[in-house]
Amino acid sequence: MSPRKPPRTPRTQLRVARLVKAHGLKGALKLELYTDDPDRRFTPGATFALQVPTSSSWHGKSLELAELRFYNGSPVAFFVGVDDRTAAETLVKAVLWIDQDLDEVTDEEDAWFDHQLVGLSAVRDGQTVGQIARVEHLPAQDLLVVATDAGEVLVPFVKAIVPSVDVEAGIVTLTPPVGLFEDIPDADAADAAERESGSGDGGSRRPPVPRRTSRRRPAAAGGAEKPSADDTADVAEPAGSDDAEASETDAQ
Repeated sequence: MSPRKPPRTPRTQLRVARLVKAHGLKGALKLELYTDDPDRRFTPGATFALQVPTSSSWHGKSLELAELRFYNGSPVAFFVGVDDRTAAETLVKAVLWIDQDLDEVTDEEDAWFDHQLVGLSAVRDGQTVGQIARVEHLPAQDLLVVATDAGEVLVPFVKAIVPSVDVEAGIVTLTPPVGLFEDIPDADAADAAERESGSGDGGSRRPPVPRRTSRRRPAAAGGAEKPSADDTADVAEPAGSDDAEASETDAQ
């Protein structure tokens, strides 16, 4: 009788970075990080699954990190087997993924993994308005994509609009501005209706939209649907000459 195998820990994949641009002449690549913990995710020997177009020579392959450095505040990675700029340029816009235990939690305040948020109920004024379908990570802020009966609604993941997240209870509390989950009547039609009813001062004013007072983001991206393999969104680069950065890298 063969011994019983221990149960497998449920796992998911987390998107941790995108390779933005070749840096220098020795195969280094600038990273756009999607993780708040690069010191733990990017240690020498760490292996990453690659998300690239099927036409790429890297399709189905993985990368092993040799070293992570920072130049002018920007993360720059060196990978095993990527030894020159030509090889590095074939990896530009590739997305890096890692395996992640679903049971792992973060001790950072107001931070969650994407897979912890996906599936939670979105509640406004005590009423469920939808369910968190995924998290979108944009340069300015993160967005919760709420699936409702009328379609998907993009909710800025900021404290003014998302004051509470209770993973154990399965609830995300929302205080959205007017118009985010419902249509706002046309101003002219609303004015006409008020005049006909004889109420008001002849005009209505929309309530102000709350300003963003603080920002919160999940501890690491991923756990929901992967972005398309042909994702080619432009990424803003830090100011400075790439030739100067190349010389700086080669001097190391």
